[in-house]
Amino acid sequence: MQNHSPRRKNGNLRLQDSIFNGWRSSRKEAKMNSEIIIEENLIKRSQQKKRTSPLNYKERFFVLTNTKLTYYEGRPEKKSKKGSVDVTKIKCVEIVKNDGGIIPCQNKYPFQVVYDSSTLYIFAPNADSRYQWVKNIKEVIKNNNNILAKYHPQVWTEGIYQCCRQTDKLAPGCEEYNLFGDITRKPLPPTPQPKPRPPPPPPPDEEEEEEEEEVVVIALFDFIATESHDLKLVTGEEYTILEKNDLHWWKARDKYGMEGYIPSNYVTEKKSNNLDQYEWYCRNIIRSKAEQLLKNEDKEGGFMVRDSSQMGMYTVSLYTKFKGDGSSAVRHYHIKETSTFPKQHYLAEKHTFPSIPEMIEYHKHNAAGLVTRLRYPVCPKKKAAPTTAGFSYDKWEINPSELTFMKEVGSGLFGVVRLGKWRAQYKVAIKAIREGAMHEEDFIEEAKVMMRLTHPKLVQLYGVCTKSRPLYIVTEFMDHGCLLNYLRQRHGQFHKDILLNMCLDVCDGMHYLEENSFIHRDLAARNCLVNESGEVKVSDFGMARYVIDNQYTSSSGAKFPVKWSPPEVFNYSRFSSKSDVWSFGVLMWEVFTEGKMPFENNTNLEVVTRVTHGQRLYRPKLADNSVYQIMMSCWHEKPEGRPTFGDLLQMIGQVLESGD
Repeated sequence: MQNHSPRRKNGNLRLQDSIFNGWRSSRKEAKMNSEIIIEENLIKRSQQKKRTSPLNYKERFFVLTNTKLTYYEGRPEKKSKKGSVDVTKIKCVEIVKNDGGIIPCQNKYPFQVVYDSSTLYIFAPNADSRYQWVKNIKEVIKNNNNILAKYHPQVWTEGIYQCCRQTDKLAPGCEEYNLFGDITRKPLPPTPQPKPRPPPPPPPDEEEEEEEEEVVVIALFDFIATESHDLKLVTGEEYTILEKNDLHWWKARDKYGMEGYIPSNYVTEKKSNNLDQYEWYCRNIIRSKAEQLLKNEDKEGGFMVRDSSQMGMYTVSLYTKFKGDGSSAVRHYHIKETSTFPKQHYLAEKHTFPSIPEMIEYHKHNAAGLVTRLRYPVCPKKKAAPTTAGFSYDKWEINPSELTFMKEVGSGLFGVVRLGKWRAQYKVAIKAIREGAMHEEDFIEEAKVMMRLTHPKLVQLYGVCTKSRPLYIVTEFMDHGCLLNYLRQRHGQFHKDILLNMCLDVCDGMHYLEENSFIHRDLAARNCLVNESGEVKVSDFGMARYVIDNQYTSSSGAKFPVKWSPPEVFNYSRFSSKSDVWSFGVLMWEVFTEGKMPFENNTNLEVVTRVTHGQRLYRPKLADNSVYQIMMSCWHEKPEGRPTFGDLLQMIGQVLESGD
C-alpha cells in the first residue's frame, strides 16, 4: 500500500480545484460569449453578384452573440447555417439610406454590416427592428480597433456605390461614421486608413456565395402573350423561373420548354406554406363580404381563410346551422401563432401546426374546439386577374393605332378621359392631354418610373403615346368612376364598415407610395377610382407636378386644393408623405360624409385662417369617436406629429378588428 502525505494530498486537491475552477470559469465565459443578444427573421441581399435581382433577396434567421453574427436557413437548431461573421472583424454597422429606390422584398428598412472586404446588406421589417439591430451590434463592436472613419450611406449595386458613384468596391467611404450614432457617448477619433492590400481569403464559415435554387411557380391566372418575347400562362400549370432581373416581369420556362416573360404577380411559388395556391384562401375579402358569401352558399361547415383586418394576420370564417330551427351563424376565428421559435399556428390552443395548410387539413376532419369542422371551401367563383406593369416586359410606349376610342367617361385637369380598348381586347382608360395643359417632357421622363409603381390599390399606368400629339396616357379602367361621385350617387346605402374599408383601400395604396418615397400631392376622393367590385384605388399620383395652370398652383385661386392641404403646403409649398397624410384625413372625412365638400361654407382664404388657428373639420355622423380620432391624428399642425401611412393602416385595422 502506498502512503500519501497530507501535504501532497492537499496539494493535489488544490491543483484539482484550480483546474476545475479554471474549467468552470472558461465554460462560464464561453457561455456568456454564446448568449444570444438579439435574433429575428430578416432578409439578406446576396453581396457577391455584380447585378442583383429579387431572386438575390432571401429570408434568413439572424442571431447576434458577443462573438458572432450568424444567419441560418430555416430552423437554426437543424444547423443549416448559411454564413457567419466574427464580430471582431466588423468595421462599421449603420442604416442604409434608400433615397426612394424600390426595394424588391417585403422588408423595407435596410442596414449594413461592413467587415474585412465585404458589406452585408440586411433588411429589417420595421424601423424599430432596424434600430435595435444597429444599436446592439454597435455596442458589441465598440472596442474593435479597426473601426472605419468613413462609410458609404447608400448601397453598392450594379458595380457602383449609389451615394458617391465610386466603382471600386474597396473605395473609402464618403460620409463620416460615428460608432456611437445610436448610443449616447462620444464618437471615436477617426482611425487612419490602412494601406491597400489584397483582400484575405474568407474563413470557412464566412459569407459564401449561395447557389440559386430552382424556383417553380404555379399560375394563378391565365396570361395571353401579347409580344413575341412573352410566355403564355395557363391557370394551375407549373413554370420554372429562369430570371428575376425585373421586379414585375420574370423570365420563365413552361413544361414544353418554351421560354418568355410573364407578369410576376400572376404566379405564386409552389410551396406548402404559400396560401395563394389553395382554393380556400380568399385574399382581400372583408368580414361582411365573407358572411354574405357563406350565407349564400348555405352549407354546414362552409369556410374560407381570409386576410384579417389586423395586418399580417389571418381569419377563418366558418358557417354553421343550428339544430332544428333552421337558424344559422358565421363564426370568425383568428389564426394565432405561438411565441416560441419556430412558430406554430393554431385555432384551438391544444392543436398546433407548423403551417396554416396543415392546420386547415386537420380541422377538415376534426372540429377540435370549433363550432363545426371545415367541410366546404367557399370563395368568389372567379378572382379578377391583377393589373400588370405595362402590357409586356419593357414596353411603355404604346402605338395609338392599337387603341380603340369609345365613350367619354369624364374630364380632368389635363383633358378628356375615354373608355377604350388596347388591341381590341384589353379595356383601358385613355386620357388625351390637352395641348399646353402639362409639362410633357418632364412627365414622359417620369412615366417610366410611375409605370413601375404596381400595387393592388393603385390605378395602374400601362403606358403612354408620345410619338404624336395629343399625348395619351393609358391606364387601368375603373368601372364605377371617381370615389366622390360614387359616394354621392349612393348616399345612404353604405354601412360604416364598408366606408372604413374604402379608407383602408386608399391607405394601403398610399402606404406603398410612402414606402417608395413617392408623394401624391393631390390626394382627395375625386382622385380615387372605384372598380366593379367596389374596390377603391388611388389615381393620378404625382401628376400635380406637371400641371401648367397658375390658378391650380397658386393658393390664391379656387382650383388649388387648399381644403385638402396642411399649413406647410398652403404657406410654403412643402410637400411630403406627411402632407399626403393630412389630405388622407380629409379624404376620410369625405368618405364618412358620403361626398360632402370640406369647409363647404368657407372660401379658401377663410380655410387658411381657420386651419392656421387650430380649427378642424367636424365629426361626421357616420364616424364614431375612434374613426374621428384617426382623422384628427392626420391633422396635427406639425408634420412630425402626424402618423405614417403604416401607422394609419394599423389604426384602421384595430377599429375594424373590434368588430372582426
